[in-house]
Amino acid sequence: MRLRFKKGKQKEFLKLEKEKLSLTWPKFAKYLGIKHGKLRTFIDEQVSIDSFTFNKLRLKSKYKKFIIEELSDNWGRSKGGKNSFGSTKTINIPEKNEELAELWGIVLGDGCVYRLKKYKIGVYCVKIAGHSINDKEYLLNFVKPLCDKLFGIRSRINYSKNKNCIYVILDSRKIVDFFEDNEFKAGNKIVNQSTIPNWIKKDNKSLAFCLRGLFDTDGSFYQLTNQNSYQINFKNNNLTLLNDLREGLIQLGILPSKIIRGNSLVITKKSEIEKFYKLIGFSNPKHLNKIKKLF
Repeated sequence: MRLRFKKGKQKEFLKLEKEKLSLTWPKFAKYLGIKHGKLRTFIDEQVSIDSFTFNKLRLKSKYKKFIIEELSDNWGRSKGGKNSFGSTKTINIPEKNEELAELWGIVLGDGCVYRLKKYKIGVYCVKIAGHSINDKEYLLNFVKPLCDKLFGIRSRINYSKNKNCIYVILDSRKIVDFFEDNEFKAGNKIVNQSTIPNWIKKDNKSLAFCLRGLFDTDGSFYQLTNQNSYQINFKNNNLTLLNDLREGLIQLGILPSKIIRGNSLVITKKSEIEKFYKLIGFSNPKHLNKIKKLF
């Protein structure tokens, strides 16, 4: 039997229980006799907690009043056809437009598409990473709202404990399916040579937005040392993507350098930087605030 709580109460319940026990999340999962990944789905309220786990908790009496529905164990299967929260979660299927193209560029740059069957329910998500200080404003105020708007679900934010990294995460099997159905295979982007899909390449407006997402994540803008000149740089170890990005710039009328050292290209001429600024631009404040001063 699975227990559906009033929105927000399952997460609140588990966090309070964990704090009362003074345990880390992994140790709390061990205490409950479940995998840490399964616990995460309970915490994020992607899966309703089962009655067996619920009855192990000390605060169960206090939180019984927040249970709004009891579901049979095969509810997810009968509802969505697959035993996975990602299969039953309702999402919007976005139109192929400029906003989706920009997100595509963001994921090609600093994102990844996961399809992992490590746990019984599986782990399916699209994750976008950035620096916890330099990219925080961009990820919280632009990328997260863009994800939520396009797919109609609430993405989550996660901070790395061991490094200066922040993530925007979309947990949904259907979103992973959507990316794979549109030329973005789950897994290692370099091994897969993931690149700009044809539906973006054939439309210049979408192409410009996709390139913006790529430069926002894997690009940089800076003044050359001891010179009164500037440069836009893009660096990525995926040679197929790098070639397609270069061809995309040329398609839009912007002349970049040849590929340098097998993993980067630059735009140096001021007139070409100005074209880039007008046709593509940046959404990431760490780049946008710099280039604005030049024009």
